[in-house]
Amino acid sequence: MDPKNITKEYSNGEITVVWQSAKCSHSANCVKNLSKVFQPKEQPWIKMENATSKEIVEVVSKCPSGALSIK
Repeated sequence: MDPKNITKEYSNGEITVVWQSAKCSHSANCVKNLSKVFQPKEQPWIKMENATSKEIVEVVSKCPSGALSIK
């Protein structure tokens, strides 16, 4: 597997966030807007349990590269 092209899914049972590493532009919009969920220095880096689905959807929708999406 190409380490630059990883797709990971994170779910809270209600929604699933899909992250595609190859698309990520590292704008850090997700971290700036919802740092209690998006923690790039942690494993796993997306902590779905730390916010409501509505809050997460709102921040994911602002991802400029499309690396984050909702499934």
